[in-house]
Amino acid sequence: MIVVDSHAGGEPFRVVISGVPEPEGDTVLERRRFAESHLDHLRRILMWEPRGHADMYGGIIGSPTTEGSDLSVLFIHNDGFSTMCGHGIIALTKVALDSGILPITEPETTVGIDTPAGQVIAIASVSGGVVRGVRFRNVPSFVLELDARVEVPGLGEVGYDLAFGGAFYAYVDVAAVGLTCTPADASRLIEMGRLIKKAVNASREIRHPVEDDLGFLYGVIFVGPAKDPSHHSRNVCVFAEGELDRSPTGTGVSGRLAIHHARGELAPGETIVVESIVGSTFTGTVAEVTEFGGYPAVIPEIGGEAHILGRSEYWIDPEDRLGDGFLLR
Repeated sequence: MIVVDSHAGGEPFRVVISGVPEPEGDTVLERRRFAESHLDHLRRILMWEPRGHADMYGGIIGSPTTEGSDLSVLFIHNDGFSTMCGHGIIALTKVALDSGILPITEPETTVGIDTPAGQVIAIASVSGGVVRGVRFRNVPSFVLELDARVEVPGLGEVGYDLAFGGAFYAYVDVAAVGLTCTPADASRLIEMGRLIKKAVNASREIRHPVEDDLGFLYGVIFVGPAKDPSHHSRNVCVFAEGELDRSPTGTGVSGRLAIHHARGELAPGETIVVESIVGSTFTGTVAEVTEFGGYPAVIPEIGGEAHILGRSEYWIDPEDRLGDGFLLR
């Protein structure tokens, strides 16, 4: 398997270029279902130790499924196949253009990418033949509920907003659980994120208005003040099986835009800058206001930077008893 490793905002993104068969299906959501049933062993090999780690993330490039798209991607992590990933779109666009998978033009190159959640359009800023930054228009993002409450064992009652930005997240004020969005609290954020996610899942059913496969809680996003006073706020996302996002979380920022717009705090055309736990930033803009599945929605535009780390070829040794992957967390 040939991969190119990259990161966006500090969050890893391993782009699988070859060596994994393309799943069956006319849409990426159908391919995701096929991959969950038939290709999960390859996900574990690529994401888990010894080739990866508990916080590894990646994407498998495939052929496009929608008119106007250039490629598709299946997102993979420690617990399965996600439905959409903002940092992954930024990193994938960087890798696809800088490594010659797709043609690159200055000053901008537009890339259509099919994801399980739908088509997204990425626009790369290019100078000197290199991608300097990427912004993308995400799928419609909307609020399912504001000011919800859930009883969490060991924490008591916790308030949260529930919104979709390509995946569903429960957004929690980090101060309300006695923590901060800083590396010093990373372990506790993972612990609290897992507890809150489990409690929310036990307390309610989460339905997507169009696709049943998208109707599940992907993660918990803790929101706190920014370190830089010129920035809006800080996100720390705990998703999948206790993964902690090093980036501000592109889909998470998308859901934040829907929440702020629903509260009357953000108008179309307005931009916020959101920090991550390591201080990297994504911009988020309400590009359009729309309606989706009966819900008021926004079209988010998310921007950030990515960097390529290296290129590798992974082999599968049938005599390696640990080669199929394992996790210690």
